[in-house]
Amino acid sequence: MPEAAPLTRPIMAGVVTALVGFTSSFAVVLTGLSAVGATPSQSASGLLAVSLTMGAACVVLAWRYRMPITSAWSTPGAALLAATGAVEGGWPAAVGAFLITGALILLTALWPALGALIARIPPSIAQAMLAGVLLPLCLAPITGLVENPWGVVPVVLTWLVFARLAPRWAVPLAFVAASVVVAISLIQAGSAVDPALLVPRVELTAPTFTLGAAVGIALPLFIVTMASQNVPGIAIMRSFGYEVPWRPAMLVTGLGTAIGAPAGGHAINLAAISAALAAAPDADPDPERRWVAGVSTGISYLVLGGCSAAFAALVLLAPHAVIPAVAGLALFGAFGSAVQQAIDDPGERLPAVATFLVAASGVAVLGVSAAFWALVAGLLVRAVLHTGKRPRR
Repeated sequence: MPEAAPLTRPIMAGVVTALVGFTSSFAVVLTGLSAVGATPSQSASGLLAVSLTMGAACVVLAWRYRMPITSAWSTPGAALLAATGAVEGGWPAAVGAFLITGALILLTALWPALGALIARIPPSIAQAMLAGVLLPLCLAPITGLVENPWGVVPVVLTWLVFARLAPRWAVPLAFVAASVVVAISLIQAGSAVDPALLVPRVELTAPTFTLGAAVGIALPLFIVTMASQNVPGIAIMRSFGYEVPWRPAMLVTGLGTAIGAPAGGHAINLAAISAALAAAPDADPDPERRWVAGVSTGISYLVLGGCSAAFAALVLLAPHAVIPAVAGLALFGAFGSAVQQAIDDPGERLPAVATFLVAASGVAVLGVSAAFWALVAGLLVRAVLHTGKRPRR
């Protein structure tokens, strides 16, 4: 009994970590998968796949290394998919790109030079690309207020109130408000929910591999996942005194990404922002016991994965503009952080601005998405401005 009581604290910390992580951004995942060609059932399968693989990754890493290591789906990666849209080859080509992403993450673990190459991309350019990708999604709450005020106003007001009172719960409670809006609209319309929509199921897709999807989806997805999730995740864990084993973490998340890809999962990675919920002293005063929170997070994700079809059905049945508003609000923090890091260094500001504008434009050239061309543009502008110049003291 003396040992059981203290364990309730890290267990509850893990449950909260999973609830906040899932409800804050599942709409972004479904939006991204749908944008690259997934049907509603394939999107639901993808949400189930990433829920199960990241839950398993949490349990394996936390249990094996006795650290509160948590995994998450790549929210920036899902936003990238939403901004990219359909590619040549459709959904099977997108699935092939997810497999390539998993292979690249695995290769990062096996070949350190690849990780070093990614690290050489200036953070300002990587963050500017992410900010440009996020911009159209972050505008959804604003446009939604005009297109469907009765549905979107309650969501935005709920988010705003709790952004002041309980910031951690602002987006989950905005999702609760959206659920109420959906329920009211169904009652008014006299519609009934098909029970078959609530049953989780895996829908496998045979992947195809195209150059456009590899360059336009896989490469940017890999870069934003590494730069915006894995690297910050390592840093956040280090700030709480934990040295996450890099190679095993990349092996587990890369393998999880590859396993989940045929079912529609886009990518999993180390948690970044939500990592602090399980690793901070609030989870447990004893750092050596916080690994329990990591295991609890993983188990909670597995349970939430069983509800993935219900969450997908909610998105499918929602009135116009309501769910995009929730997804946009969920990305406000990531957008602000990306903009700040992109323009923080005055010497890197012009290349970052070029990167941001190309990414935000959404233009696709030769079947390749704007995210890739944004990286090219930013690196080109930076090379023209800095090559041959002596570094400033």
